[in-house]
Amino acid sequence: MNAPLPDVPEVRVVGLPQLTQGFDLVERLDLAMHLKVHGPLEPMNGERLAQLADDISLRGRGGAGFPFGRKLRSVAKSAIRRGVRPVVVINGSEGEPACRKDTVMLNRSPHLILDGALLAAEALGARTLIVAVTRNSTEISIRAALAERGLSDRRGQSLRARVVRTPERMVSGEASAVIRAAGGGPALPPGRRERAAESGVGGAPTLLSNAETFAQLAVAARIGPRRYGHTGLDSEPGTVLLTLSGAVARPMVVEVPSGVPLRYVLQLAGAPPMPQGVLTGGYHGNWIDSMAVHNAVVSRASLAAVGGSLGAGAILPIGPETCPLGEALRVANWLAAETAGQCGPCRLGLPAAAGGLSDVLNGGGPAALEALREVTQAVKGRGACKHPDGSARFFASTLSAFTDDLAAHVLDGGCGRPTTGVLPLPAPGYQDAEESIPSGERLAVDWTLCQGHGLCADIVPELIRLGPDGFPALADASVPMHLRGRAQRAVRRCPALALRVEQTEQERPALPAVTRKALGSGRG
Repeated sequence: MNAPLPDVPEVRVVGLPQLTQGFDLVERLDLAMHLKVHGPLEPMNGERLAQLADDISLRGRGGAGFPFGRKLRSVAKSAIRRGVRPVVVINGSEGEPACRKDTVMLNRSPHLILDGALLAAEALGARTLIVAVTRNSTEISIRAALAERGLSDRRGQSLRARVVRTPERMVSGEASAVIRAAGGGPALPPGRRERAAESGVGGAPTLLSNAETFAQLAVAARIGPRRYGHTGLDSEPGTVLLTLSGAVARPMVVEVPSGVPLRYVLQLAGAPPMPQGVLTGGYHGNWIDSMAVHNAVVSRASLAAVGGSLGAGAILPIGPETCPLGEALRVANWLAAETAGQCGPCRLGLPAAAGGLSDVLNGGGPAALEALREVTQAVKGRGACKHPDGSARFFASTLSAFTDDLAAHVLDGGCGRPTTGVLPLPAPGYQDAEESIPSGERLAVDWTLCQGHGLCADIVPELIRLGPDGFPALADASVPMHLRGRAQRAVRRCPALALRVEQTEQERPALPAVTRKALGSGRG
């Protein structure tokens, strides 16, 4: 069985590095080393920045692939029309078990990401920058990077910057879930679809894009569109970050120019020479076979032409020794468990689809297969967020990619191969095991003043519960950094002024090896 991917796997590069420049010198580029490696960055106005994005055909690298220049102009127009300051959000939430490219960048080159976001913020006249992350390692690194630049959430600054922690879940990385979390709500899609460019964080026009997207923008702003276009394809210039896992000898994140043959990238990671199938784009992506792998190059258009997808840049081959439908079932069960539980297609449809796939594998015959196809079709286009659609895509691709195995299970009772579990999934209990970074503060109640209003428990239920008597019961733990804002809001809104925040001895979080090495070495 494959173990979950580490936060920061091995990093390789094909050709000359752009995003990963300097990785051969230090484990983490602090601000001083970042400037030595990449050089200074000059600001530019909004239209010039949007034109730069158009010139390099920059699209979002989080999966949706929306043109960045169009998004930037839309936010600017909305902000001007409404007369409000927009907000810039870096989406570094990476809750998919097969993706690590943004985590690698946030851990090892956070300032390149901040460069692109600050460039956009200045061009838009934004006064708020938010970075959404999912893991301890990324939160530690990005907080250190903001401190190195003198950026914080204190009032009176020309730009206020803060970090928002989201759970390590598939749905928590969706744009609407990140926006909801940034506003103090749960990191779940709101159940209705709104354009962030019109109404995002706090109702303000919001430019939200993936961490790699902002890093690509920073690279292009430094070297210009012509030099940027010398790397990769004319239609999709530049480099691409990929996470390779599954049946590979060396799981890794690799930076490659667009146009590099996909088979070469797989060989680099030690994939089987003739993989049974390759899942492209991650767990909301599409399977392709060995022939398609031979013909495809690393690009959005090329992968789409052979039935694959670039998506969030996850590439997962499986070898001939495992049952592909059994591998798909493991992922299907995980996808069903990741539901936000807010709409029928997600809450009911995905578990039904996973159950249907299990029935097919366990001898349900043609009737089970037909039922599975019907459930998958019913889920499409009816969800409150993109999770049902992405999951339905995975189901449909599985059924179309492995027809021989499907026939063996439906007609002969099985393919005769075990499920070896090569596709990475979180270890059981992973969400409970991931502790948050302590703030060194603790909530306390003055019981001579508390009247049991219960408002505090509504604002921060993770730390305060109402006891049987209707009075608050506080968690005996330090307030995590990602709940600090809500804890302070609970204090401010206490009608009886009974709740307060006390300082405790600051606990030192355990640094991930890559971050600990970089921050403690004095080498940058």
